[in-house]
Amino acid sequence: MNLEEFAKPMAAICSHSLVAPGRPLHWTIIANPTAGGFTIKSRWKQHSAALKLYMEKAEANPLREDAGPSKTALEADQSRGSLGRLGLTLTQGPGTAGKIVKALLEEASSTRSGGNAPFHLLITAGGDGTSLEALTVLYTAPAALRSNFAVLRLPMGTGNDGADARELDGVLDRLIHPSTVEYARALRLTTASGKGPFMAFNILSVGLDAFVTHMTNKMKGKLPGDSYKLWVDIASLLYDRLYKVGHMDVRAFDEAGRQVEDFGEKVLLLAVGASGHRTYGSNKRILPDERNVCVVQQMSLFRKVALKGLFTTGGHIHKPESKPFNAHRVEFRGENPILAQMDGEAVLLKPEDFPAAIELTELAIPVLKLGERD
Repeated sequence: MNLEEFAKPMAAICSHSLVAPGRPLHWTIIANPTAGGFTIKSRWKQHSAALKLYMEKAEANPLREDAGPSKTALEADQSRGSLGRLGLTLTQGPGTAGKIVKALLEEASSTRSGGNAPFHLLITAGGDGTSLEALTVLYTAPAALRSNFAVLRLPMGTGNDGADARELDGVLDRLIHPSTVEYARALRLTTASGKGPFMAFNILSVGLDAFVTHMTNKMKGKLPGDSYKLWVDIASLLYDRLYKVGHMDVRAFDEAGRQVEDFGEKVLLLAVGASGHRTYGSNKRILPDERNVCVVQQMSLFRKVALKGLFTTGGHIHKPESKPFNAHRVEFRGENPILAQMDGEAVLLKPEDFPAAIELTELAIPVLKLGERD
């Protein structure tokens, strides 16, 4: 596809957006051109149709004379400037999205302050990795600076568990209708050794699913089709041979610091979400209800094979091997090395890293939400 086919309708939609009325609006779109939403023809066809429809819908709103691409987008364009003038910046590999957000924060900090300061719309158009990089840098910015931003995550990746909606129209609605900015929590993994901290904005987990994430990333581009699903099947057979599932002590606390759980058992999987109702692995419903933590204990190979399909529907939480609950902070200590994953990026935790903790942060990420509609 020609990237201008994506950038032109997005620029038109932003130019007629109702975001931050009364303030100059600057948008920056960070896109990964290798993401599945661009490269898989059937998906791009759906996205292209949605973009055309919403460009037409947006024209019903007044054209904003004070709206335009950010200076960062203009300067980041490595081509002849055509994409930068539309507000589109492209990732070149790991680290690019973070560098773009750093430049954008510097731009925002150098402009005037006050009620009429430019409002920055930060749009990610890639997979969970692009979103993770961008939001990790944004999280480090001072609160006063973040108050001049709103994040919008388009479902242009393969899994899209971290996107603001699974379909593109569910996200674009927030640009052409009245919207509000709400602050969301992130997740932070800290270790006794000082390794990290590691951030996540959807789900942070340790155990079997982190192994699946690790192998999916390792084999990305080498296996056809949905390699995550393939590795779920393989992991059921291989995981116990590669990573010994040992005893783990787990303690959990609420926001006031009161202990809500304290147990020790062989843990196959520990998943903590920024909230409940979270998915990963392309819509696997690991946290299907309002509870933001799920611990799954070790089980036999036969039982793993029998239950693995339930993670798609969320039915696993009703089985005796699962322990779902709510917590603000979860501390854990294991006997053996174990993988952790943060929104699709994996890291190996070793015995010296324990005890480790996964905790919710303060309300920090400004997310664009659909406002009240008549």
